[in-house]
Parts: sequence; structure tokens; C-alpha cells
Amino acid sequence: MVSQDLAEPILSLDGVETCYGQSQVLFGVSFAIQPGEMVTLMGRNGMGKTTSVRSIMGLTMARAGSIKFMGEEIRGLAAYRIAQRGIGLVPEGRQIFPNLTVRENLVATAVSRDGGEWTLERVYELFPRLAERATSMGNQLSGGEQQMLAVGRALMTNPRLLILDEATEGLAPLIRQEIWNCLARLKQSGLSVMVIDKNVGALIKVADRHFMIERGKVVWSGLSAELTGNTEVQHRYLGV
Repeated sequence: MVSQDLAEPILSLDGVETCYGQSQVLFGVSFAIQPGEMVTLMGRNGMGKTTSVRSIMGLTMARAGSIKFMGEEIRGLAAYRIAQRGIGLVPEGRQIFPNLTVRENLVATAVSRDGGEWTLERVYELFPRLAERATSMGNQLSGGEQQMLAVGRALMTNPRLLILDEATEGLAPLIRQEIWNCLARLKQSGLSVMVIDKNVGALIKVADRHFMIERGKVVWSGLSAELTGNTEVQHRYLGV
């Protein structure tokens, strides 16, 4: 993990407010991610996690506040321009292309970026199962295989920041473990990562810092060491 005192955040949100029509969901969300850091955004359902992701990605426009990526203000930019700047998204529900093969899914949005190391071969090395299913259609894959494909597709954009929304939701325990192992390898590679998931035990092991969101505001943040064994925080904000 890079020292927070030495580096400018790769992503920072300051006072972000977002609405769906007349219904306000985010009420001043603020947090930052340092280069090479893996963080989590956790909270009960409906508290604003996915809306925060949609606001970052420009899929739902924030009406107030600042969202900076690599020092540049991105609030107000079109979603495709934000993606072009180097944020890769593994969306909730995976959203792979069902009528393309595994290989076609991976190369469809591939980007060659300066310093980028992600190629088809490297994704297959990370997820050997995708190499085995390279000619299978997206809709022929299991849920776990689809999640691997969604992660691999995001990596093929050679992102500077990877965001995973509901990283292991609905997956079998063995597949969940494979995703956690993948995230550990990505962290070791120095990639900045933000993860949304409900598996507190696994997240504490793999992530550096954690942000708890409740009713559209970040209400607690701390290092993994501070969250480990903190049953009060876990129960108050996660219900565990």
C-alpha cells in the first residue's frame, strides 16, 4: 500500500450528492483511494453503494460535489469518457455480452494503454477456466464463469482503477474464494481497486481500508486492523 502522505489520491469524492428524479440517495459522500490501494465500500442494502459507483462512472450524474480521477475533475463527463480515462468496472449483475464468445467478450472492449500489461493470455493465466471456455457463448457460462469473464473484460481495458460492484454475490463458496485469490493477485500487482461486497471476513484479509456508508453518507472509515474484531461497527453498519 502506498503511503497516503506521499501520493495524490487516484480517486477522490468530496461532498457528492446524487438523486434519482426527486429522490436523493447520496448526501455528501466523501472518500479517497490512494494509488495501489485496495479499499471497500460496505453497508446495508439501499444505503448508496451502487449509486456511488454509478456517480463515479457517470452512469447517474451527481448533482453536486467533486469527483476527481488522477487529479482531474470527472463529474459531468460522459460515462464513456470516464472509462477512457482508465476506470474499469465490473458491474452488479455482471452484464457480459450473452451472444458473444468468451474470447469475443474479452477483446470487444480491450484497450492498449501505456504501461498496461493486461492481454488475452494474461487474463487466461489469471482465470484458466476462461481459456477452456474461450469459444463458448456468454449465455452458456455458469454464474461463476460469468463473473470471471466480467473481471477479465474489465482488466482488458488496462484500467488504472478497478471497481467491482457486488464482487461475489450469488457465487458458490469455491468460486468466491477464486475471486478473492484473484483480487489478492491484483493487489500485489499494484493495481488500485475498490470492492463492494458483503463478505466482511474475506474483505478484511484482502483490502487495506474500508468505508462504511449509511443513508447516503460515509459514516466510518478505517484500516483492516481497526475493523477486525470491531463487532460494534460491523453490527451497526452491516448487521453482522
